[in-house]
Amino acid sequence: MQATRLRLLPCSGPNGQPTYTPDDSPNGRIARLADRVEGEQVATAEAVLSLAKGMLDTGLRIEPDECGYLMKRLTECLRDALRVAESRGGRLPAPNPLEPEAERVLEDKTPEATS
Repeated sequence: MQATRLRLLPCSGPNGQPTYTPDDSPNGRIARLADRVEGEQVATAEAVLSLAKGMLDTGLRIEPDECGYLMKRLTECLRDALRVAESRGGRLPAPNPLEPEAERVLEDKTPEATS
């Protein structure tokens, strides 16, 4: 009997612990909701990064309260992006240890692998 893989969800439990759902239904309601939330988290991170870059590029002095607010938002976005990366990385197929790394990289670049 094969163990069910678990998918890390983009939200934490009530005490900050990771939350999981069985990954046996990647097109199910929970998986689709998780995909949508992850997409929103990545989009928010892009927007906050753009805002931070814009503030830094002006060359103007950033007030301490603005800097604190920005650091808090950047920290939240980085936490969310790392969770998305962990969740998505956990769903990648395990590499074949007998397959040379160079061949695996080349195969990933072929048109068949990208479609």
